[in-house]
Amino acid sequence: MIQNYFKIALRNLAKNKVYSFINIVGLSIGLAGCMLIYLYTKDEVSYDRFHVNNPNVYRIVNEWHNPDGSLTHGDGNTGFFPGPKFAEKIPEMPAFVRMQSDFHDIRRTTEVKGYEMLETDPNFFAVFTFPLLSGDPNTALQQPNAVVISEDMAETFFGTKEVLGKTLDFKNKDAFEPYVITGVAKKCPQNSSIKFDFLLPLTIANDEFANNENWFNFFLNTFVVVSSKADIKAVEAKMKQVYESDAAATIKSMAAKYDITESATYRLQPLMDMHLSTEYAANNGLKDSSKPMFSYILLGIALFILLIACINFINLTIARSLKRAKEIGVRKVVGGDRKQLILQFLGESFTLNALAFALAFGIVQLTLPAFNRVANKALALSYLLDWKLVAGYAGIFLLTGFLAGFYPALIMSGFSPVKTLYGRFNFSGKNYLQKGLVVLQFALASFLIIATLTVFSQFNYLTHKDLGYDDRNVVLVENRSLRKEKVQVLKDELLKSDNIISVAPKNGGNWGTVAKINGETQIAFNYETIDENFLPLFKIPLLQGRNFSPDFPADSSHSVLVNESFVQEAGWREPIGQTVNFWYDKAIYTVVGVVKDYHFADLTHKIGPQVFTMKKDNGYGVVYLKIKPNSETASLAHIEATFKSIFPYSPYSYEFKDVANVKSYESEAKWQQIMLFGALLTIFISCIGLFGLATLAAQKRTKEIGIRKTLGAPVANIVQMLSMDFLKLVSLSFVFSFPIAWYATRQWLHDYPYQVGFNGGIFVFTAGITICVALLTVGFQAIKAALINPVKSLRSE
Repeated sequence: MIQNYFKIALRNLAKNKVYSFINIVGLSIGLAGCMLIYLYTKDEVSYDRFHVNNPNVYRIVNEWHNPDGSLTHGDGNTGFFPGPKFAEKIPEMPAFVRMQSDFHDIRRTTEVKGYEMLETDPNFFAVFTFPLLSGDPNTALQQPNAVVISEDMAETFFGTKEVLGKTLDFKNKDAFEPYVITGVAKKCPQNSSIKFDFLLPLTIANDEFANNENWFNFFLNTFVVVSSKADIKAVEAKMKQVYESDAAATIKSMAAKYDITESATYRLQPLMDMHLSTEYAANNGLKDSSKPMFSYILLGIALFILLIACINFINLTIARSLKRAKEIGVRKVVGGDRKQLILQFLGESFTLNALAFALAFGIVQLTLPAFNRVANKALALSYLLDWKLVAGYAGIFLLTGFLAGFYPALIMSGFSPVKTLYGRFNFSGKNYLQKGLVVLQFALASFLIIATLTVFSQFNYLTHKDLGYDDRNVVLVENRSLRKEKVQVLKDELLKSDNIISVAPKNGGNWGTVAKINGETQIAFNYETIDENFLPLFKIPLLQGRNFSPDFPADSSHSVLVNESFVQEAGWREPIGQTVNFWYDKAIYTVVGVVKDYHFADLTHKIGPQVFTMKKDNGYGVVYLKIKPNSETASLAHIEATFKSIFPYSPYSYEFKDVANVKSYESEAKWQQIMLFGALLTIFISCIGLFGLATLAAQKRTKEIGIRKTLGAPVANIVQMLSMDFLKLVSLSFVFSFPIAWYATRQWLHDYPYQVGFNGGIFVFTAGITICVALLTVGFQAIKAALINPVKSLRSE
């Protein structure tokens, strides 16, 4: 009997090739989309779980509280002290390791390139599980001029992984020193927050430990191993006691010196929580920091896609089952009972399901490279072999096969054989189930379309909004070796080309500090070191006062410029002549100009207070060059030659400022592509489901269509009659999806300080495109049914 069921299933697949193809492909595409998203989510939640010492590895983080106990902010960085001081006095904390990110120029032969690397304590490999291909992990970082490199870097520099004992020249200050390679590490796992190509010993001067003010420095990550049986709350209480005891005098003096009213508390963050933490940023050498919201959104899309694919599968199975009414009648006449018929339908459903799953794995294999590029991952199909995912897929397989086969089996097997053979029955009444499923399908699809269009609109807004300055034809070149005494020489050489309009140096990175205004009022701000050419180069307007000028030599020691936001926060009505007191440097500067607010950071950050200085002691790290339009080739050649002649031992690279600005929204661009993928997939699968329901309706009303045509009804009227019911369902879906989509998109945009406003056109466009697609899908089947010869329709007994 089972063999007979299998033969019948295959014959039905072969007989209805189009329906079989649509049914299998629709479900397989939906499953493939879910599998890709599951791979992404599995990778996100698996970060840092491969370390042998887990779950006993924690990062020391700190929280700052107001006198009333309210939290001001948290930070994942610490200074030199917490690791050794806590480990020394807390028995439950047997080991610690500190690390910080740094950049070094490396010379191999005559070529110099800059690389990011980690500086860490010698016991790094005892705490973290990063296997070495060669070298002793216990001693590899013991010597000051030792370096552990990755297998990729070994291949890059030497063409082989057998490089133990060889040297690389690292630049320290203005000279290169040889570093001995003491270890070659395997490539760091994809799901690791710690990724490195170079590991250097962390060196700390002895006098740093004598300076107790280092309790108030926060610039590196400190990890500790905590005993497995330890109570974390009790350990944190001991950390508080150690800190308040050891730093008591310093806390008091720093509070008086810097007017600090907040108090610090150290806590322990599990290493496995770090990747998706929204409280403590994973930075300073830690990679791939993410947000749980990304995984929630993707899981939501996966659920939508899977649900729509299953609905589609069920609808098409029901539509096809109607054609087999006479087969069911014959089987019941010759003695088939209801249980056998149910088993037959379920068997066929599971057969289709198995084919769809097999095809889904093939689609995932083909599309995985493209998905990795979009998601910035290195996922592999082997990730799907995780037992939890396999169990999940097995559950989906059983649930989908059961739902798709059980409903038609239950209904069809219950019909009277006489009525079935004569076709005198009403299949599932008014089809409320199928209609409800279609409403749900298109509600989900229209929701995703609105979300996608909102993401597109926000991305377009971020990348086209006026930034308050002109970033066109501006080249930026980073140079950490740039000293103020070389700036004029560099400018003179660069401006020898007629294609270079202006040159302006600036500090590298983002500087921030605090100062006092209006007596004792303290204000935090972004701190920029520039010269007189910076504002004119970017066409940034001055609202009051004047710019820095060589005509005023005191500008480099006594003058600052401030932006509008600084003036507003300071509460100044007449800012020119006001003072900014850097009391910790015993320096007071006079405001000589007010700069119009411009977006010095990307648009995910609100414009804050900003101070510009020409202070002599501050260094530069980047040079901006304004070039003539359409002179890129000649200008870049001259810029490169000039930099290499003046800085022969420094790496050279350039970037256009407008391109760099767009790159800052890579996260939004990524989500734009992912949302588009989800929306297209859901609307495609929804249309297949609608096609199935339209087929079912046309088959049910075959004789009605024949009678109407016999009585003179034109084709257009019949098409309208068959289409309107479905358009009503699609329109009804908007009633559910639009309010939810409006709320969800408003919540998502809430995190952006600068956001696109409400756009009713998005909802109108979504309704229009969804109705058009649905009309085309249903219309095809309706026209096909309306064109059938009425004689043939009336004879379809």
